[in-house]
Amino acid sequence: MATANRRSPGLGRLRIIGGNWRSRRLRVAESEDLRPTPDRVRETLFNWLQPWINGADCLDLFAGSGALGLEALSRGAARAVLVERDPAVIAVLKLNVAELDASGTEVVAADCMGYLQGMARAFDIVFLDPPYRSGLLPACCELLAHRGWVRPGGLIYLEAPGAQEPALPDGWTLVRSRRAGQVGYHLARSGPQQVGPPSSL
Repeated sequence: MATANRRSPGLGRLRIIGGNWRSRRLRVAESEDLRPTPDRVRETLFNWLQPWINGADCLDLFAGSGALGLEALSRGAARAVLVERDPAVIAVLKLNVAELDASGTEVVAADCMGYLQGMARAFDIVFLDPPYRSGLLPACCELLAHRGWVRPGGLIYLEAPGAQEPALPDGWTLVRSRRAGQVGYHLARSGPQQVGPPSSL
């Protein structure tokens, strides 16, 4: 994944790809573990999600710049909860939300693992992109699957290094999988129920 540009003190930039805020620029805090999802990957992801994004309730874990959650709102999602623990990153994330006047956004200052062990509510779409070195992807998937964070038929985006498909919890099905360089990005479905037209994925 791309790292933040270092053109100004602590800030880089990336753009929203489509929707109401198309071409608007987001600030990116300078952080060792912050890897904003590249434009081409986000474009492919939101092409996959297009049949379901309108009106969706989204959870963006390890939100960073908020690129995934804010892109979802730009394209018609009803709500996005953005979870991030780094205070410096949160400050820039809140600035992005304010500059877009992004109603329907909730920024939660929390450790994602701790957040997922709290009181759950079901989301339609979850974006899960933990720092690669953290090794948190499997544990986060298990908490999402078994604590009720994803509604039946809901969709989960996963990003991880390497060519191997991620191990999924029981009850999840992998419906899309691609690579960009050394990074794999994947879309899974929770449970047997379909969301939207059955033939869309």
